[in-house]
Amino acid sequence: MILYQGITYENKETPRLIESLYLDCLKTIKDGNILTTEIVINAVDELMKQIREGKYDEIILPLLKSLNIDKISFLNNVSLFNKEALRYKVEIELGDKIINKEYYLNDITMKRVPLGILMHISAGNVDGLPAFSVIEGLLALNINILKLPVGDSGLSILLLSKLIEIEPKLKDYIYVFDIRSTDLDNLKKVANMVDGVVVWGGDLAVEAARKFTPLTTKLITYGHKLSFAYATLQASDSDLYELCCNICQSNQLLCSSPQGIFLDTKSNEELEMFAKRVVNAFIKAEKKYPDYNFGASAKNSLALYSASLAEKSDMKYYKGDSYSIVIKQDVELELSLLFRNVYIKPLLKDKIVTNFKRYGGYLQTVYLLCNDDEFKELTNQFIKAGLVKIIPPSLIFMNSPGTSHDGLYPLYEYTKVVEYKKRENK
Repeated sequence: MILYQGITYENKETPRLIESLYLDCLKTIKDGNILTTEIVINAVDELMKQIREGKYDEIILPLLKSLNIDKISFLNNVSLFNKEALRYKVEIELGDKIINKEYYLNDITMKRVPLGILMHISAGNVDGLPAFSVIEGLLALNINILKLPVGDSGLSILLLSKLIEIEPKLKDYIYVFDIRSTDLDNLKKVANMVDGVVVWGGDLAVEAARKFTPLTTKLITYGHKLSFAYATLQASDSDLYELCCNICQSNQLLCSSPQGIFLDTKSNEELEMFAKRVVNAFIKAEKKYPDYNFGASAKNSLALYSASLAEKSDMKYYKGDSYSIVIKQDVELELSLLFRNVYIKPLLKDKIVTNFKRYGGYLQTVYLLCNDDEFKELTNQFIKAGLVKIIPPSLIFMNSPGTSHDGLYPLYEYTKVVEYKKRENK
């Protein structure tokens, strides 16, 4: 399905509409209606109000159930899009430099302006993420062309269509295409029209985008990230329970999901005792999140994982109804097999920087399970190591107004500063 200036079309119209896309975008830039950030904020606020009132429950609730996300958690995230939250986001990310408003540096006039046209290539691991990416582009007053991810549920076009219904001025700033990732011809055509390409996805998605994005076009990547937990022996049972709830709820499918746990010890006995505590926490967490509908891939992962562990008699592992835990002796940060397959590894806290610094741009979130006296010291170590989010295990989706995307402020990335000066009279 295609969304083009507020009208939906079948995918067979893709070639025809892409041919007219650039000229339509130029017309908006040159002659189009005057869009302001406040207009966007008011429209998004109204859309989120309708969602909170249950207007789209018949579509949204089945999606939440399939993703194992409860409605309360979803509505908490929706609150990030109310007027106050969005205004705060703009203020934090852009300061007092309001888009399209002049300010001065000595005798030079300056202005922060939109990049112009953005192409969004969104990942499919979170329903609603494509629409969220477009909303951020709108807040920076850009024209937005969204490439839907494979398997999109239809939620993105629904939300963006409703947004246009609420505020018709947005119709010239939102375009959605269901272009396949293998359709390089059309991807190149769109990439050659835009001023910035925003990529959400893993290494392959970023690498592919680099190939069809012109060198002169800004590439903004929110690529594959790895997150994990770090615990000391002072970790509380309540923190372990929250961490396991985190893992059960996300099934480790998000960049912010903990793939494994590193423990501040070098004792095998302490590792095993800690693993048994994690087992107890998982047993409780399973009661809260028991209904995850594992697909064949998830079941195979769990079965293969268990079989491979069984062949290694020197490796301790624990298997529950929907989870498995393995104790490993290496200190590598690695992707788990997902779907509640967790590793536990020993790592003394004085090795944190040297061990994790080598992973560079792959690092995102570390969940700290420790007492208050240890938190500050560990936080400083992980900042030096390159982590960009350091939080307690209860914050499964760390989203709040003003937080960054992997250390970057998107509204800053989606705008630029222009400078101009009148010729002095002689």
